[in-house]
Amino acid sequence: MDLVIGPLDLSAHVDEALSVQAAAFGLGPDEVAVRRQIVLRHMTQPGARALGATDGDRLVGFVYGMPNDRAQWWSTVVEPCLRAQGTDDWLDDSFVITELHVHPAHQNRGAGRALITRITDGAAEPRSILSAIDTESPARGLYRSLGYQDLARQVHFPSAPKPYAVMGATLPLRRRPAGR
Repeated sequence: MDLVIGPLDLSAHVDEALSVQAAAFGLGPDEVAVRRQIVLRHMTQPGARALGATDGDRLVGFVYGMPNDRAQWWSTVVEPCLRAQGTDDWLDDSFVITELHVHPAHQNRGAGRALITRITDGAAEPRSILSAIDTESPARGLYRSLGYQDLARQVHFPSAPKPYAVMGATLPLRRRPAGR
C-alpha cells in the first residue's frame, strides 16, 4: 500500500506518533511519557505544525516543527555551540524540525524525505535547522542529501547519552536529480 502524507493533528494523535518514535528511536515507557508532555507543549507554540504518513488508517511516520525561537529550551542548549562555530545566526529566521520519525518497517522507502520536504516547503522562513545524533547514520545521510550541513557537532543535551550534531539548510530543500 502507498503511504499518504498529509496534515496531522499531533495533539490528538500524540500517543500514535510516540509509538512510532519509540519503535524508530528505541524509547522506553518513561522516555515516552516525558516526550508526550513536550510534544503537547510544542504544539501550542505559534506556527507549530505536523504532517503524518499513513498506511491505510495507521500512522507510520510523522514530522513536526515550528519557527525557531531563541527562548525555547533547544535553542538555549545549542546556541553556545553554534556561537563557538560562528553559526548562531542560524537560530534566527529558521524553521526547526523538532522531530522526524518513520517506523522501522517503513524506512528507506522515501517517507522521511517526503515528510521533511513537504513540511519545509510550507515554511515562511528561508532556512531550516535540526539536530540529529552525531554519528554516520541513514538519518544524517538523508539530511545531507537534502542540503543540510553541519553547523556544530558534539552538542550535548542534558540526559541524552549521545552527542548530537546541529544541521542547517537553506530552503527549499534540495530535490533528487531526475531519474534517481
